[in-house]
Amino acid sequence: MHPFSELQKNISRRQMLGRMSYGLGAAALASLMNPSESKADDKRIGGLPQLPHFAPKAKRVIYLFQSGAPSHVDLFDHKPLLAKKRGEDIPESVHQGQKLSTMTSGKGKPCLGSIAPMKQYGESGAWVSDMLPHTGSMADDLCFVKSMKTEAVNHSPAATFFLTGAEQPGRPSLGAWLSYGLGSENENLPTFCVMTSRDKEGTCGQLFYDYYWGSGFLASKHQGVKFRGNGDPVLYLSNPPGIDREVRRDQLDALATLNNLKHQAVGDPEINTRIAQYEMAYRMQTSVPELADFTTEEKHVLESYGPDVNRRGSFASNCLLARRLAERGVRYIQLMHSGWDQHQNLPTQLKQQCFDTDQPAAALVKDLKQRGLLEDTLVIWGGEFGRTPFGQGDINNKTKHGRDHHPYAFSIWMAGGGIKPGMSYGKTDEFGFNTIENQVHVHDFQATIMHLLGINHERLTFKYQGRHFRLTDVHGHVVNEILA
Repeated sequence: MHPFSELQKNISRRQMLGRMSYGLGAAALASLMNPSESKADDKRIGGLPQLPHFAPKAKRVIYLFQSGAPSHVDLFDHKPLLAKKRGEDIPESVHQGQKLSTMTSGKGKPCLGSIAPMKQYGESGAWVSDMLPHTGSMADDLCFVKSMKTEAVNHSPAATFFLTGAEQPGRPSLGAWLSYGLGSENENLPTFCVMTSRDKEGTCGQLFYDYYWGSGFLASKHQGVKFRGNGDPVLYLSNPPGIDREVRRDQLDALATLNNLKHQAVGDPEINTRIAQYEMAYRMQTSVPELADFTTEEKHVLESYGPDVNRRGSFASNCLLARRLAERGVRYIQLMHSGWDQHQNLPTQLKQQCFDTDQPAAALVKDLKQRGLLEDTLVIWGGEFGRTPFGQGDINNKTKHGRDHHPYAFSIWMAGGGIKPGMSYGKTDEFGFNTIENQVHVHDFQATIMHLLGINHERLTFKYQGRHFRLTDVHGHVVNEILA
């Protein structure tokens, strides 16, 4: 006899459920038995009762984070003067000795124009590189913010700043804040899902740290759940050999009983988190395989995402998975794709990187729009900073030169979820070095995202170590001009 079956002889299910009635285990199990009773009138599960603060324009977010920093002056910010003055140093009056990475600090700053032509698309006339034709084709659905500014000049602090509001690890990420404040719309999938991918050539050495989707000082149930590109879509999703679903259910019942006894003794809220996460994992054993099965997708949909869509772990595959998560009510979906850190391989690798990511990103937006989901789904595309308008290395070497990190002005685009389509916001100087109109700081960007989700960023706080923390620290203003 299996040991857990033996245990049932001594502890009946009725006794287990009785002991579980003190904690979250009973609520979690009850939701399995009668899901309709576990949902509020708005179908929201969890979250703070006072949220949203006002009517939201977006219900969910898909953040296409382009790690390594795409070059704004090569992709979106048309600066013909850079080509005209190729090889000439950007004037001191422009760069004013501002902080740069040690790779180019104190060295020459030769102007380097876009490596591919740009042209204007749509009625909006947005400038987009010829390397991004699919993005250009939907320009009238996008809002290009060309005046972004950040503080950090190195990758990890800059990515951490964008995703958590601080350069140092340890704060809750944006997705964790939204999970904490707004809860979920699907009890069978995580509120916050993460996927990672990289360029095929593996040219970028940037790492994806867990704190990019961590919960910081919030309960760990709010951290992102990572979907993998090989093996089980989620780690430890399959039962071990010899353990079937019924036995797994018995294990969780027994474990919940023990955890509840421990919670009654010590009162640690992380114990309740553990119970809830075990129950979520049990439900995901059914929901995730169905989610990851692309055989139900129509052929033309698969083709729209490009040739890489069926290669698990690719950016294309992750974009389609993001749409499937969005239509199932997942609150926050974070795709992180590396390969944009082009210091010495800009002429060769930027084109390849654009080819790999352009079609899937555009297909995602168009797919959401066709299904009526774009209206309440906010899609964001961008990196942790931009790249310098001047060249790095020998710009006369046709295959081996690049651009350094540039935090002072860069571009992102946004779509759907209450964003005004078909516009470009902000302006940089004629070299693309500094913002000269409508600067958008990282905290402004974060405040705007939260506003679109019905949250006053100044009021969503959490008291930790005697201080009330928030995503935007003590900064941030909503950029009302880009709101529809």
